[in-house]
Amino acid sequence: MTHTTHFFLGANSGQGFQNLFNRFCDREDLYDLVVLKGGPGAGKSTMMRTIGKAMEERGEQVEYLYCSGDPDSLDGIHIPRIRTAVVDGTAPHVIEPKYPAAVDRYVNLGQFYDIAAAKRDRADILHFTQAGSAAYRRAYRALGAARQMEDSAAALVTEGLDAVKLLRRTDGIIARELRGKGSGGGDDERFLGSLTCRGPVWRFDSVQTLCARIYMLQDTYSLAFPMLQRIHTAASAKGFRAVVCPDPEHPDRIQHLLLPELELAFVTSREGMAYTGPAYRRVRLDAMVDAAHYKRFKARLRFSARGADALREEGLEALREAKAAHDQLEAVYHPHVDFNGVDQMVREELTRIESYL
Repeated sequence: MTHTTHFFLGANSGQGFQNLFNRFCDREDLYDLVVLKGGPGAGKSTMMRTIGKAMEERGEQVEYLYCSGDPDSLDGIHIPRIRTAVVDGTAPHVIEPKYPAAVDRYVNLGQFYDIAAAKRDRADILHFTQAGSAAYRRAYRALGAARQMEDSAAALVTEGLDAVKLLRRTDGIIARELRGKGSGGGDDERFLGSLTCRGPVWRFDSVQTLCARIYMLQDTYSLAFPMLQRIHTAASAKGFRAVVCPDPEHPDRIQHLLLPELELAFVTSREGMAYTGPAYRRVRLDAMVDAAHYKRFKARLRFSARGADALREEGLEALREAKAAHDQLEAVYHPHVDFNGVDQMVREELTRIESYL
């Protein structure tokens, strides 16, 4: 059965832009990696969407990879069966060919700019580019401050966590769910979502597409990582391939874990990242913290939550300003793009990729 999934390869966080682009697939296993070059308004996202839809119509499984700056725009598509991907290789997620022509290659949509016309709009292009960069800097400062407050609250709560109870619950899940052997090890890394100009966007629909049984981990204070890490280690030892979704704020920590071979997933749910779909089981991690400990620090935790919320909203406002600057930049470039040339290039690349079927 073919299916369509939706993930992110980049995410906005309190540590700045987080990037999985150079880890989203094994280059040695790919047949064709198309690295798109070209600036704003050159048609990169449209090209990827056109190829993706055409592959869907041919019955292929397609993975759409979205832009954290604009979640309506694409940063990449992946067509697993024919081992082909098309990605935006421009900043802030620059990708360069590792095995030129043999595996990966450039497609430069920037060649369709009218350079002389763009130079006449140089002042506007510089202004909107710099305005967008400044907005991102403001966003990351605010998100960084919010992250510090949340990390402080999480560390405080963790002191009251019943670690033995958590371990016992985790091992019970492993014994019950991880039976048999998988087809082979290896992981795919994806962000399930990101903070964006439209607020938090989380693609839990992809979890439901890949997994029929979903454990919802109710987790206000980032307590889920030890459980998810232990389950992932056990799954890897049994050869089950995983889709590992890191926490954008702490990319070394697992935030969501999908085991498609078992149709099994574990998703973290909290305010701002609420999973509202059907749950096979619910695990209340917050309830594994001593109630007296919560009560003792209730006022401090409430203060941290309010402060983090206010700072995050400031960061989101800056992300909206960055998107507005990008839209204005695209509007400047748009009249200077030869879209007939772009359309011809899209047709040529689609024909080439269709020949792999």
